[in-house]
Amino acid sequence: MIEFVDLHKSFGQQRVLNGINLTIPHGQITAIIGQSGSGKSVLIKHLVALIRPDSGQVLVDGAELGQLHGKALDLVREKFGVLFQGGALFDSMTLFDNVAFPLREKTRLAETEIATRATQRLEAVGLADMGHKYPAELSGGMKKRAALARALAQDPAIILFDEPTTGLDPILVNSIHRLILDAHKRFGFTAVVVSHEIPEIFDIAQTVALLHDGVIVECGSPEVIMTSANPVVRQFITGGSHGPIRPGPGSQSSSP
Repeated sequence: MIEFVDLHKSFGQQRVLNGINLTIPHGQITAIIGQSGSGKSVLIKHLVALIRPDSGQVLVDGAELGQLHGKALDLVREKFGVLFQGGALFDSMTLFDNVAFPLREKTRLAETEIATRATQRLEAVGLADMGHKYPAELSGGMKKRAALARALAQDPAIILFDEPTTGLDPILVNSIHRLILDAHKRFGFTAVVVSHEIPEIFDIAQTVALLHDGVIVECGSPEVIMTSANPVVRQFITGGSHGPIRPGPGSQSSSP
């Protein structure tokens, strides 16, 4: 569904992406992991052409984004839903109106159909009775749920999750990961999750790609990443405060 081919991007003298090659499988959850500042968010912004590459290609369903403009580009962007790092909810709108917003702006659905779909999406993320609330009245975890409901509103084929658990405590991290997994099973979208949550992200991803120094140094199943002999991968997944990695329920084996 998605392919990066020899992707390069610099900002002034700072080289961020140094030849990214990565294929994201259709219908799976793919996690892109790496240290802060490694270029993860820059990479996924290329997927909706918020950033254009200096060289290389970004292909979505075979269409090269660098060659698309205007309506042709809009058609590709309609395939995407996005859950931003901070949620990006409109503070002046209720949760219901936040979820209904893209439907009102981007579709010609009748208000009755918009109401039905917005209500269903709130129910899908466990906020069935919260549509009248405003973002300021919610906890961090509930804001993430509402943002996911909005991302699901137009039934996108692909959802981008940009650090969806930033600022949450460990219990909420696992709760949001489980929410992503449940929504994926229910709606069947292709998910791209940018994350630094190790080892928790291994529990939900089928494919994991490690971005380091502007290149993908390893890509494969959680088991492949956890058993990699690459010293960069080993340092990332075992370094710092994380400690030794143990495979989660989403991996293929009970030991690294």
